[in-house]
Amino acid sequence: MANNNKNHRDNTKEDQRFTSEITDENGEQLSEQELLEKYDRESNYRKNIGKWAWIVTFLGVYLTLFHLYTGYYGTLQSQIQGAVHVGTALGIIFLLYPVKKGLHKNGIPWYDVILAFTAIFVGYYKIIQFDAILDARVHGYSSLDIIVSVLGVLLLLEATRRCVGLPIVIVASVTILYALFGNIIPANMLSHAGFSFEKVFTDLWFRENAVFGIPVQVSAKFIFLFLLFGVLLVHTGIGQFFNDIAYALTGRFTGGTAKAAVAASAMQGMVSGSSIANTVASGSFTIPMMKKARFKPEFAAAAEASASTGGQLMPPIMGAAAFIMIEYTGTDYATIMLAALIPSLLYFSGIFMGTHFEAKKQGIIGMPKDQLPNAKKLLVTKGYMLLPLVAIIGTLFAGYTPQRAALMGILVAFLASFVRKDTRMSFKKIIFVLEQGTRVALPVIAAVGTAGIIAGVVGMTGLGSKIASGIIALSQGILPLALLFTMIACIILGMGLPTTANYVVTATVAAPALINGFGVDMLSAHLFVFYFGIVADITPPVCLAAYAGAGIARANPFKAGTTAVRLAIAAFIIPYIFVFNPILVQSGDFTTIELIIAVITALIGMIGVSSSVMGYFKRKAFVWERLILVAAGLMLISPNHYVDILGFVLIGVVWFIQSRREDDMPKHGPGQPLQA
Repeated sequence: MANNNKNHRDNTKEDQRFTSEITDENGEQLSEQELLEKYDRESNYRKNIGKWAWIVTFLGVYLTLFHLYTGYYGTLQSQIQGAVHVGTALGIIFLLYPVKKGLHKNGIPWYDVILAFTAIFVGYYKIIQFDAILDARVHGYSSLDIIVSVLGVLLLLEATRRCVGLPIVIVASVTILYALFGNIIPANMLSHAGFSFEKVFTDLWFRENAVFGIPVQVSAKFIFLFLLFGVLLVHTGIGQFFNDIAYALTGRFTGGTAKAAVAASAMQGMVSGSSIANTVASGSFTIPMMKKARFKPEFAAAAEASASTGGQLMPPIMGAAAFIMIEYTGTDYATIMLAALIPSLLYFSGIFMGTHFEAKKQGIIGMPKDQLPNAKKLLVTKGYMLLPLVAIIGTLFAGYTPQRAALMGILVAFLASFVRKDTRMSFKKIIFVLEQGTRVALPVIAAVGTAGIIAGVVGMTGLGSKIASGIIALSQGILPLALLFTMIACIILGMGLPTTANYVVTATVAAPALINGFGVDMLSAHLFVFYFGIVADITPPVCLAAYAGAGIARANPFKAGTTAVRLAIAAFIIPYIFVFNPILVQSGDFTTIELIIAVITALIGMIGVSSSVMGYFKRKAFVWERLILVAAGLMLISPNHYVDILGFVLIGVVWFIQSRREDDMPKHGPGQPLQA
């Protein structure tokens, strides 16, 4: 046992040597933080702000304690809760994020200080003048109300541009212009009577269906607490625990390093909602290991990126958008978790199979057992790290709210941190974690607030029903065409919008068209748009998670993106499955046997599709074999039992033919020289 641990320590040191070799596509060496800053807008904050650090810490700790307090004792009136949530966050954003990347890295310029405190004022103005604003909805807004609303919207857009990016700001700005000048649009389908400047901005800032609508309300009640939970878990060392468990369970099998990367990312995805951050955090360890095992750099980057992106699909956290789905669908979170469970397992099964077939094709075997962690020992010594997740899931299924579940998870994670000396929290560390809880929430708060602008204009102008009618007309009432158009729209939006904002927009515009126009099950429709918004992170040309993975692997970013799409091909098929066969999201009337059969046939179908895309099944596949495999895979995904049987027979035929063919694949172990 001692020898095994020594080998593992030596192996870890060797891995760390590789993790320092992170470069971009131009060959420039980058640190992990620099890589995040390059591809993740959220990480481009000021590092040295001098005396203002005390103000940022105070505001961050205050906002976290506010959410903990209201989470336990009950949230305030939604507009007041949202005002504290958004107003404080906007103030911190202007103190932390520069007007331009790389500008004023040290200290905070005077104009950002003015913007920060102005943003706090316009947010808290809703609290100070709460009764007067309610009265103004009937008797008219004052000049100061109008000025505050204009400043509030503009400051929100600028804060979002700084910490999230320009695309979502452009979309929101276009919708505001549409609300103001929709009367001059020549197209009858899109035109409307137009609204006054005063009405547009006061409605967006003071009404409950725009900036401070459902997305911000959910963020202020649930999302913030779950993000704090994720931060707390990071400081208990659960990320490394997931990595070790993944390698212990899968490392010895064919292509074990890649399979371990997929498993680790799936587990880390349960507590994190950022594709890019997941890719960099776990990829800095897993990608060098995959390269050392002789996987091509593009494949190593793609495997990590596709698995990390899928983390947003994995219960119980599922990224921030899943909490907004509660309000949009009118279902409880436990139901959404159950609905997402089988599709997420199918997604990761597809990637797992893809890594297996690629490893078989390249002749890459598993790692020696003496170089792997001991799973039993890990569970005995560090198994308590799973208790926070157990606490959240148990609380949810006991019938409590997500808010209470998050609080329970935070409490258990905090107590778990005291088990080991190296994770035990001092008072200074507690303050740091409380501040970090706010910092990680800033981009989400800005994104959902700006998405609220888009949703507000959609509701104000009736744009949602117009686009829904357009989708129905364009597809000529054919559901597969409507799904295809919706998929394309979600992916395009996802290339510029964060997952949360993307979901808010598509759930407002596209999902109702599928539900009302084609009778698609509500949960299936919302999960459909949710899925395709997420996979935009690995879909070229703007595949930021794949680009981040390519930076670590020193690979061609575009090739990494196309390989990630091949690996995650299941993500492009699964949403169609649960629209046509809602049993996989556990919706409708079905028996346990029917559910089991549906899952088994879908898994076998994933094998057929994945083997076709990767070009290997039992042996390297010819073109005609790949065509048969993909057709058989799609047949098995179909809910028709007779078609399932035909698909199963076709896969069996290809298996039989390939079994009689001689295997000419080489065998390579993971200890062989690292490929450039």
